[in-house]
Parts: sequence; C-alpha cells; structure tokens
Amino acid sequence: MMPIYTAPMQTDKTERDGQLEQSPSRLFPAYVLAEMLMVLVIIALFSSLAMLNITGIVGKSRFKNKAQELIDLMRMAVIAAAETDKRYEVIFDTTEQTYTLRQITSPDLSEILDDDIIQTSQFNENCQLSYIEFDDAWRTSEDLEMAFFRAGRSGWQSGGKIVLLDSSGQEYSVIVNRLNRIIELKKGNVELLVPKENVFF
Repeated sequence: MMPIYTAPMQTDKTERDGQLEQSPSRLFPAYVLAEMLMVLVIIALFSSLAMLNITGIVGKSRFKNKAQELIDLMRMAVIAAAETDKRYEVIFDTTEQTYTLRQITSPDLSEILDDDIIQTSQFNENCQLSYIEFDDAWRTSEDLEMAFFRAGRSGWQSGGKIVLLDSSGQEYSVIVNRLNRIIELKKGNVELLVPKENVFF
C-alpha cells in the first residue's frame, strides 16, 4: 500500500503566536472615508469662492447697466434740447433715490406738470445715488436733497458730477461736461474741472 502524503494545514497569515494582526483590508475603508471628506471640503471651498466671484460680477454688471441707463437718459435730454430748441431737465432726489426727465414748458421752473414728465426711474441696491456736486461748488446735502441738470439749445446750464455707489460701496462719478455735452462714467470720486466760460441757458 502506498503511503498517503498529507500537506500540513496552513494557518491564517494574520495569526501569529495566538494573536491576530490587523489586516490592511480592515484599514482601507477608513482611508477612503478620510480622502472623500478631504475632497468634499476642497470642492465646497472652490464652490464658495466661485459663487462669491459670480455674485461680484453680477453686481458689477447690474451697476453698470443702471449707470448706463442714467447716462443714456441724460444724453437724450441734451441732444433733444439741441435739436428741437426745447428745454429739458433731469431732476435727482437723493432721499427718494429717483431721477426724472421732464420737458420744461413753464417759465416757473419750480412748477412741474405731470404732462411734462417723460420718464422716472429708481436707483436700487446695486446702484445708489450718493450726492451731486456742480461745477460752481454747490452740492446736495441733508438740507438740499434735490438737484437739477437743465439742458437748453447751448448745452447744459451747469456741469457737475453725480456720485454713485455700487453694492460694495465703491464710488463712481458720472461727469456732466457743460462745454462739450459729453457725459461719462469714471471710477472713483473724480475732481471737477471749473469751466472758464458760462453757457447761456
């Protein structure tokens, strides 16, 4: 009879001297969980930075749109005055945060008729009216809340600047030049140039 060879029984590789070694496969889920948490934190950080950036871009875009709307209205007033020989004015109210374009039909400039009003618009949280200063050093204040830019055939009666604030509080100046009818938006609180000649209204 042939002898039967039996191989010695192999014990578990993790068992030594009656003690169990921790298998690397048991630690793997903990590593994966930690890595996933780190990835989620990084994604959340980049997402919040992207949202802040997008919010800032949208806010600036809304400010520029509102400022451009004001500039277009003032250009329309001065061009219409030059072409039609009529008089127009843009009325600003710093308290109500509004501006109104109207045609002047009465010799009494303080008399504002409903039929004279062409358009009224409101400033908003993205574009706020801070104050207005004219090139004769007169400016709006708590006591003087209204300001008037009047345009006749010869151009603007007075030049000045309209200081606007964006949603972050950054100042911008809408410059109204009485000599050349140019109206432009500039960043910051721009110093006014005083004209050497008067324009007859």
